[in-house]
Amino acid sequence: MKENIAISKATIDRLPLYFRTLGQIREEGVEIISSDELGKKIGVTPEQIRKDLASFGEFGKKGVGYYVTDLARHIGEILGLHRGWHIALIGYGQLGGALANYPNFKTLGFSIKAIFDDNTAKVGKQAGEMKVQPLAELEETIRREDISIAVITVPAGAAQAIADRLIAAGVKGIWNFAPTKINVPPGVRICNEDLSVGLTGLSYYLSRDIPEYK
Repeated sequence: MKENIAISKATIDRLPLYFRTLGQIREEGVEIISSDELGKKIGVTPEQIRKDLASFGEFGKKGVGYYVTDLARHIGEILGLHRGWHIALIGYGQLGGALANYPNFKTLGFSIKAIFDDNTAKVGKQAGEMKVQPLAELEETIRREDISIAVITVPAGAAQAIADRLIAAGVKGIWNFAPTKINVPPGVRICNEDLSVGLTGLSYYLSRDIPEYK
């Protein structure tokens, strides 16, 4: 793998798409695929695929294509999925419950090790393979379970305080579903998922493309 080169965010954002598609192709029994075939399945040009992969090394054989299993493994290693990340989920509402029971996290190498909520009616309830814990146990559990990533699905007003506690306990990555901006210090990565943004974006385009909506 190439080292010390600048990789664009766009390239990094496409890697999970490549990884997922290769997994689907492997399940279909395909052993070798060309960049043209892969590009058609993803909606990315073969030139872009080759350029993206070239940022990390040499993959595939000219005139043959990519060995699906090998390329999926290499991309998984680039994404760090072989590390086996431990996750904490904070907020066991409808969204939190859906995420807690999402089966593909484990197949991707992510393991939910703790679920927290401040609602006493939810504490102690079975959530997947574990029970919901009170927020008072957050810091101790984060350290004990060696949790690096936290998923926040709490109301906007509580998100920053929760994030501050997580970071102080040693969390280095936050996947934020709260509808608010969270400030994090250098060295902590954050990924924001505002569910309303996608829908309002669709509304914008639909209202201009569909005559009866104008």
